[in-house]
Amino acid sequence: MSFLKNIFSGSENQNNSNSKMDWNNLTDLEELKTIITNSYEKPVAIFKHSTRCSVSRMALKQFENEFDLSNKVTPYFLDLITYREVSNAIAALFGVVHQSPQLVVIKDGKSIYDASHSDIDASVLTAIV
Repeated sequence: MSFLKNIFSGSENQNNSNSKMDWNNLTDLEELKTIITNSYEKPVAIFKHSTRCSVSRMALKQFENEFDLSNKVTPYFLDLITYREVSNAIAALFGVVHQSPQLVVIKDGKSIYDASHSDIDASVLTAIV
């Protein structure tokens, strides 16, 4: 029963104490400028998450379990339901088609990788950063 509760439960807190991720919350359009600037020093991974979608929740949990590059990649979390305008700006600014869930990796101010749904795989980051 706990398994089903984890999959189908309502909106969760992205800073869940069970998560080993040290997420930076992306909540403002101005933060995209900071992400671009910082991506010249260290790649940035933006995880776009729908808090209403069980597929997104499963992709997020899998990504969090696999991610082990905090020293090489700065992770950002976007609740795209609450911050839809930021999600739309990411699509326009980096030339990626909006998806949910979606992982977008920014390096040197440009998107170098994006994946959605079951294609989201934290281990791929090792090869591209």
